[in-house]
Amino acid sequence: MGRIRTKENKATVVAEVKELFQDVQMAMVIDYQGLTVAEITDLRNRLRPLGGTCKITKNTLVKIALEGQPQWQPMEDYLKGTSALLLLKDDLGGAIKAYKKFQKDTKKTELRGGVLEGRALSQADVEAIGDLPSKEQLMGQIAGAINALATKLAFGIKEVPASLARGIQAYSEKE
Repeated sequence: MGRIRTKENKATVVAEVKELFQDVQMAMVIDYQGLTVAEITDLRNRLRPLGGTCKITKNTLVKIALEGQPQWQPMEDYLKGTSALLLLKDDLGGAIKAYKKFQKDTKKTELRGGVLEGRALSQADVEAIGDLPSKEQLMGQIAGAINALATKLAFGIKEVPASLARGIQAYSEKE
């Protein structure tokens, strides 16, 4: 009887992992050995507002869940030992920064790598993505550039009639 329940539990976990990967843009694999339950909860709480999820489950179940999804196959190389998945949906840079801060605070985890758009990412690749400006910062920079351009354009348009008037005045004074 216990074995049937175990199979049901495994099937439930596989289905849950499959569902988690539906809207994910990027996945990271970390070695979480040595983390306490409170520290794992802390990591989850840091990621959640940024559209990130931390999932801990058996590597074999993750591999089963990812069968038939070639965009996530490169992740299999990172699934060994004590693996936790960090699944990122929205603010990739912000979530990576949140993880790096968590890693600095606890000094217990190790980033193995990640997968983005079907490509395996090394630890250095993931950290480089974390150093990119956030979507909000980019939008602010673009808005600032548009505002500066509009201001220059307004001054340029205002200057045309004034220049024309000065030209006409100079011409009339000549005569």
